[in-house]
Amino acid sequence: MAESNAASAGKSTSAGFLPYGRQSISDEDINAVTEVLRGDWLTTGPAVTRFEEDLAEHTGGTPAVAVTSGTAALHVAYAAAGIGPGDEVVTSPMTFVATAATAALLGGKVVFADVDADTGNLDPAAASAAVTSRTKVVAAVDYAGHPAELDALGRIAHDNGALLLEDAAHSVGGSWQGEPVGSLADLTTFSFFPTKNLTTAEGGAVIAGSDELLARARGFRNHGLIRDKAAQRYPGEGAWHQEVHEFGLNYRLPDVLCALGSSQLRRLAEFKKRRAGIHARYTAALSSLDGVLTPAVREGADPVWHLYPLRVLEGRRRALFDHLRANGIGVQVNYIPAYWHPVFEDLGYQRGLCPNAELYYSQELSLPLFPALTDADVDRVIDEVHAFFR
Repeated sequence: MAESNAASAGKSTSAGFLPYGRQSISDEDINAVTEVLRGDWLTTGPAVTRFEEDLAEHTGGTPAVAVTSGTAALHVAYAAAGIGPGDEVVTSPMTFVATAATAALLGGKVVFADVDADTGNLDPAAASAAVTSRTKVVAAVDYAGHPAELDALGRIAHDNGALLLEDAAHSVGGSWQGEPVGSLADLTTFSFFPTKNLTTAEGGAVIAGSDELLARARGFRNHGLIRDKAAQRYPGEGAWHQEVHEFGLNYRLPDVLCALGSSQLRRLAEFKKRRAGIHARYTAALSSLDGVLTPAVREGADPVWHLYPLRVLEGRRRALFDHLRANGIGVQVNYIPAYWHPVFEDLGYQRGLCPNAELYYSQELSLPLFPALTDADVDRVIDEVHAFFR
């Protein structure tokens, strides 16, 4: 029997180790996958098209290109934007390293700008100060599921001839100022890793409203192959003929995983509601506790909470981390500032570059947050946090 996603105030779902995140798979999800396995298509078939259409229903109708991971989505999006040697990408350091690494792999120069002290999202003023004539993309990150200030960041990007990319790995199903995530940026990327707000096991997507960006994204995810005779340089070669005009990679998400994605999308509203309930329960119990700060929510934001980023003050984050782990609660830290990684250090990036991000990192502790957590599970986490501070 598949795991139930029902949340209740009853017995804990885990008497032992409680992870900080995990997938929620239903019988309907399993049936969707087995239906594809019994059919004729395993990859690049009708389930891919259906998943892309289903996803567009959550992005204000903006078209989607399904790819193999959130990292692949970023790589495809930067390639679609034309990032190459000499181009600059302004982004946040409060993110998984892939947001920066995929731009660097294309030859782009990553310029890190600091974050807002309360949300951990890219600070528009810092982004504006970091933009130069070489900036080609401003890449915002919806940290923990709270949308970035996409309207302000979009103006900054467009006024300087750049594109706005929204790394929405945490925020599919959310909105900013009443507009759905995926409809506000020139390019939006999603991740469907198991701990995210919905899953395709591994997978991601690029969202783009521009026909040109969309075509470039679709081409890059499929080796850059051109099968349309009208677009080929040598169309008379034969019916089998295909050409590559620009390099791409195989980032095709298979039908099997897209079928899972379509099934999960039907449960996204349920996932969002339960995540919000868990988030609210944590905040109600911890907001008055000396020694911690609970997450901020900006006016106009409708988050889909992927993380619960508790801020632990007075240098006690590591001690609380160790205490909770010792008691079977799988807390995590998200994230080390991207430029602290040795690969960026070796390129000349130095600590101290973004003080707000570094302070946020030094305090951040992600509490367990996933739809199958019961209220009893949440209370167990709360009780252990309070016990630490007593």
